[in-house]
Amino acid sequence: MTKPHTLPRPIRVLVAKPGLDGHDRGAKVVAAALRDAGMEVVYTGLHQTPEMIARAALQEDVDVVGLSILSGAHMTLFPRVRQLLDGMGRPDMLVTGGGIIPAEDMAALQEQGIGRLFGPGTTTSELIGYIESWAARHIES
Repeated sequence: MTKPHTLPRPIRVLVAKPGLDGHDRGAKVVAAALRDAGMEVVYTGLHQTPEMIARAALQEDVDVVGLSILSGAHMTLFPRVRQLLDGMGRPDMLVTGGGIIPAEDMAALQEQGIGRLFGPGTTTSELIGYIESWAARHIES
């Protein structure tokens, strides 16, 4: 498969597990798939606070922050990370992710500046395609 746009560098993604949720198998699968697709991936590990995630995203100079949330705290955690990144002067970073998130909450979060969110059963190729499409429009070539 050829990519429609050539980027000047690999897409940089931070994958994070905020909150108290201890299930990270899905996040690790996503991180590996993104890496296999040629992206540079940083995985922060479990039990990250929004502040820790935003600081790591800034330090690693990533393009995309992907949050994996299964705890039900998505309506708090996604907006908080977005708010922190905006406050750090990085409104250009895509905040996306997935987990157990009802469709109406996904819509509400997107209205707050969160990117597309993915639920159980989403293929990694769908997520990769979304990030690559976003990057083609937002990363200067």
